[in-house]
Amino acid sequence: MSTPASPGRIIGTLAAAGAFAGFALVFVHQATAPRIARNKAAALERAIREVLHDPASYDTLYFVDGRLTPETAPDAARVYRGRDADGKPVGFAIVAARPGFQDTVRLIFGYDPRTRRLLGMRVLESKETPGLGDKIEKDEAFVGQFEGTATPLKGVPAGKRAADEEVDMITGATISSRTVIRIINEALARWGPLLEAAP
Repeated sequence: MSTPASPGRIIGTLAAAGAFAGFALVFVHQATAPRIARNKAAALERAIREVLHDPASYDTLYFVDGRLTPETAPDAARVYRGRDADGKPVGFAIVAARPGFQDTVRLIFGYDPRTRRLLGMRVLESKETPGLGDKIEKDEAFVGQFEGTATPLKGVPAGKRAADEEVDMITGATISSRTVIRIINEALARWGPLLEAAP
């Protein structure tokens, strides 16, 4: 008959296991963090190029002291200005987020301040309901209608789109659809005047 382990021995074993698990988590995080950061940066670059229709180049403008400046400010909010082969601006890519039905929806959209129209939209992060809410990123008809749409946006029931600023919402996912519209409208309320006055 075996002798039961003492409470001290059990606690010691658990403490050792916990310490090992903590060390392993820290090690894995430190080992993978640079790769994750590189992958996120590459995904953002692809998204910028997509919503700006593959510009010849783009630069970053930072929001500092109430204005946009090309002077680097790592902790400042930012937008991305696309340029054509002649160096002329073709529009801005803006990243914005807002709580959706399940979790925060983060997206990027292209905007031309001269025409006040969108150039495109792409969802970057979303945990909306599979098969319904996730259509905001998978439904090509929904995503495609943002190209060329006038602003501010107005959501309408599916199939009822009739005006330049209207967007057909997804049946069964109106909350997620409305979230996308609100994200863009709120971002443009903040950034629109700054983009029109950008250097």
